[in-house]
Amino acid sequence: MAGRNPQATRTARRPVQLAALAVSVVFLLVGIMGFIPGITQDYDTMTFAGHHSEAMLLGVFAVSILHNLVHLAFGAVGLVLARSVEGARNFLIGGGVVYLLLWIYGLVVDHDSTANFVPLNHADNWLHLGLALGMIGMGVLLMDKTAEPRSAK
Repeated sequence: MAGRNPQATRTARRPVQLAALAVSVVFLLVGIMGFIPGITQDYDTMTFAGHHSEAMLLGVFAVSILHNLVHLAFGAVGLVLARSVEGARNFLIGGGVVYLLLWIYGLVVDHDSTANFVPLNHADNWLHLGLALGMIGMGVLLMDKTAEPRSAK
């Protein structure tokens, strides 16, 4: 009797799931790096939230404890949603919309005001636009066009 191949019973991940998984891992890594002195410059000035935090991830991106926790949570949610095709697509497109809104918010908020609670700077703003376009693009372009649409119940 031939042994069963465990790989044969496992379903392969779709490209949209792999993209969501990769994006999630990057967010988790960024969230962790935000708590590492040296990778985050001026680490000792990091505040919980607000524009008073002078900590800069990679010396470029403004971060706070809240900002890092949001990255970690976003990555964890993405890992869970990447388990299904629909979840992965929703994570990429929905997350992209969130980052698009965050980009717009970053453009209109005064970076020195209390409304800048995340905190944001110009580098963050343009990164958020890139994330928005990339995530929405992957969510749309990596969907399997041959998959049958779900039937209405």
